[in-house]
Order: sequence, then structure tokens, then C-alpha cells
Amino acid sequence: MPSHRTARTALAAAATVLALAGCSAGADAASGGYRPAAPVIRPSPPLPTGGSPTARTSPIAAPGATPGATRSASPPSAPRSAPPPPAVTTGPAATPPPQHTARTRPGLLTIPGIGVADLRVVPYEGTTDDRPGTRIQDRGLAASPYGERGGVGPGQVGNYLVTAHRLAAGGPLRDLPSLDVGERVLVTAGGTVYEYRITATRKTSFRSARSLAAQRAAVPGRPGVEPTRAMITISTCATPEDNAAGNRWRDARGNPEHRIDKIGVLVSTEPAPRD
Repeated sequence: MPSHRTARTALAAAATVLALAGCSAGADAASGGYRPAAPVIRPSPPLPTGGSPTARTSPIAAPGATPGATRSASPPSAPRSAPPPPAVTTGPAATPPPQHTARTRPGLLTIPGIGVADLRVVPYEGTTDDRPGTRIQDRGLAASPYGERGGVGPGQVGNYLVTAHRLAAGGPLRDLPSLDVGERVLVTAGGTVYEYRITATRKTSFRSARSLAAQRAAVPGRPGVEPTRAMITISTCATPEDNAAGNRWRDARGNPEHRIDKIGVLVSTEPAPRD
């Protein structure tokens, strides 16, 4: 019957449509049923300011190291620069040797009338015939004290005190007592020759403070008087005279009681001759 054939044909067509639809659905299922999403790109972390990317280093086994131990390869170190030269510092200028003042200047004593020539005069701080002065005289030299209880230097206004032995240490002033008024005394110091002339003779007692003060006064024999001239006192012991008089007194340094002093005044100065 035609109606049955038509119905079967319609059913077959419907089945075909359903089959095709199933194949399409299977294909979608096989492909996941969705479109793949776009890949997500994550931004790289920002580089450190003012720097460059840090290179990754591969682990390198150190020679002779325990298996599994690794060390990082270090980039070659930059060549070392030469150390800077040491700083040059300039210290204070070399201090020149101290210059002698007139009071501390050594001198040479010459007394033509008694044969004394170029007797070295050593200045020291102290007073006449004290222990330091006696030690200088014991070396055969003349001693010249300066300071509060001493005298002045060669050519200076005041009393230039010079002492030396008469008998001991060669007796450089053995003939001093015979020096007469008006005779010349020359002192060479600091490139200058100072000429004194003898004007008087005095005797000093070590046992009298008043007598010692007169010997050491700025004006010989007149303590307390202000000096206005350059003067000299040349002193030595009176041992023979004291012994002849029976005076055997001695101080702790072996000095007799009395000293013989020759007093002089400065009359001229001139440059010392060159050698």
C-alpha cells in the first residue's frame, strides 16, 4: 500500500538526519566541545634599577669535590689596578742648631803679658767656683758662669766672670797675680775680638758671703750698682799665699779661702782674623 511505503521512507530520512546529528555531536565531543583559550603571557619581573639582568650560572663540579657538590662559576675578576703612590707629606722644616747667645757663647782667652794664649773658656749656668765650674777647671779649661748668680757674656755690659786653676790641671793662670794695671786681655768669641784693660786687683774670701757678693756683682766690688760698662773679672786661687800665711782652710772642693781677681774694662772690639 502506497501509504505504508511513504511512511517508511519518511522514517528512514528522519533516521538519517538523526545519525548525521550524532556524528556531528561526536565530533564536537572528540574535539573537547570548545575552542582552545588564548595562551596567557605573564610579564617578566622588572629589572633592577641601574643594573643588568643577572646571568644564571650552571653548576660546575669543583675539581676533587665530593660528588653532588657544586660551585657556581664566577665571572672573571677585573684586573687589579696598581695601588696609588703613598702620599707625600711635608713635615716642618729641619730645626737649625740653637744659636749661642752672648751669655752662652764659648770663647778663647789670651793674656799676652803672662803667656796665656787661646785658653778655652767654657760657659755654664751657675756661680764662680761651684761644683760644675770646678769640674770644668779640672780639665785645664777656664769656666765662665752665667745666670742669676753668674755674669754676662763677652763684650756685654756687666761683669764677665772667668775662673781657672793656678796650680792644678796644668795651672793655666799660674802667673795671673803678676798681671799689672793697663795690661791687655783679649777674648775671642762669635767672630769678634774683645779687648779689655786691667784696672784693679781684688781679693775674694770664700768664707765671706759679702766678699763673694762683691766678686759676682754686675759692677765688680760694688753690689747693687747698675752697670754701664762691659767689664771682666779673671779669678784664680791664692793657694801659695794662703799656705805661706799658714791658712790651710779648704772648702769641700779643695779650694783655698782666698781668690786673686784681676778686674778689667772693655776698650775696643774688632772682627776676629780669619784662619
